[in-house]
Amino acid sequence: QVQLVESGGGTVQAGGSLRLSCAASGRTFSTYTVAWFRQAPGKERGFVAAIDWSGVSKSYADFVKGRFTISRDNAKNTGYLQMNSLKPEDTAVYYCAAGSRTGWTTPIGYATWGQGTQVTVSS
Repeated sequence: QVQLVESGGGTVQAGGSLRLSCAASGRTFSTYTVAWFRQAPGKERGFVAAIDWSGVSKSYADFVKGRFTISRDNAKNTGYLQMNSLKPEDTAVYYCAAGSRTGWTTPIGYATWGQGTQVTVSS
């Protein structure tokens, strides 16, 4: 069973950047699809980006295309979300998730979740 711990959140001004990390325990990390979701107060948890086990196939929500980049380093058991050109509407708790299948953009497709990291973008 993989366990996930996110880090890298914080407060940044609009236009700034943050890099989130998702550190995984367990030797099977390299076999999982890794995804990032976010949840703002009063809103549902929504898909941000996903990357398959090999790091080749990536998908993004339309609202982050060109600004965010998902990546992974299987040797380090870590996934990343590089966030550039941040906007106040990107403010949310960001969650890392791992699942055994590719292509899921809804939370139900992921069995393992981290505790979340807060990202706040000030205007």
